[in-house]
Amino acid sequence: MSLERPKRVSWRARIVRWITHQHFKKIDAERANVQHVRRRFHSLARILWTAFGVRKRLEPVHGLPSLWLRPKRARDDKLLLYLHGGAYIMGSIGTHRQFVSHLAKVSGMRSLLPEYRLAPEHKFPAAVDDAVGLYRGLLADGFAAHNIVIAGDSAGGGLTMATLLSLRDAGDALPAASVLLSPWLDLAATGESMSTRARHDPWFKPDHMPVVADYYCEPEQRRHPLVSPVYGDLSNLPPLYIQVGEDEILLSDSTRAAEKVRAAGGTVEIEIWPGMWHVFQAFVHLMPEARIAIRRIGAYLRKAVGTGAV
Repeated sequence: MSLERPKRVSWRARIVRWITHQHFKKIDAERANVQHVRRRFHSLARILWTAFGVRKRLEPVHGLPSLWLRPKRARDDKLLLYLHGGAYIMGSIGTHRQFVSHLAKVSGMRSLLPEYRLAPEHKFPAAVDDAVGLYRGLLADGFAAHNIVIAGDSAGGGLTMATLLSLRDAGDALPAASVLLSPWLDLAATGESMSTRARHDPWFKPDHMPVVADYYCEPEQRRHPLVSPVYGDLSNLPPLYIQVGEDEILLSDSTRAAEKVRAAGGTVEIEIWPGMWHVFQAFVHLMPEARIAIRRIGAYLRKAVGTGAV
């Protein structure tokens, strides 16, 4: 797919970037209270809108609080399983239901947004265990693996990759494809973009990353393949589609993963969006770059599970 995008960063994107930068620059990772950070994340999510025409239903699914999102004319046998981001310490149905509703609408797919256990109350491997157990439960419910796509943003993107590695190593049937949005794949923070993008990233500071990582895992676990999949064996995975911002310090998490997948003979599409930052797609109702990105994700999802045009 050729990368359709505005010729220059839109004025709307510049405004969103500035406003969100003001939010993130007030966060001191070393001194932050996790509960306070969670409340701020929830307050930021309130500016997002839910897609029109998508029905929502809350219910536990295999032990996890979950939200079903169903667009009009969605088929019952196709499923998008979305693992939310939030550095493994925050994020919920409340922070991501708006964004996932847009993915459900553009893809025409029934979507499931679960709440996996968060750190520091539940450290690694709790989140991985939850995601793997949920996927296996969905297969037991009758969903066919080739009709499922697993997707996630940020830590949810890392969790998506960890889930794929766990399922592959256990011999489980793998999903049709996976979508990763600004995935956090290296909790050891060794990528070159930690330095080359440090002055450009409007949200994150390189010296904060190890602090946040320690909420999720022990320091000696940072390079564990299920914590940081970029250090793992990335062979024999389903096709991957990655979108990442050019200005984020996590850029090289995506580029290194893509290189490893290709070197192992796998299929991966990666898009590096000029002038964009971490999970810019979430602002779909505010900026044209996000709307274009969402449409491209929708097209990829429809192709992956064969739902056709929406």
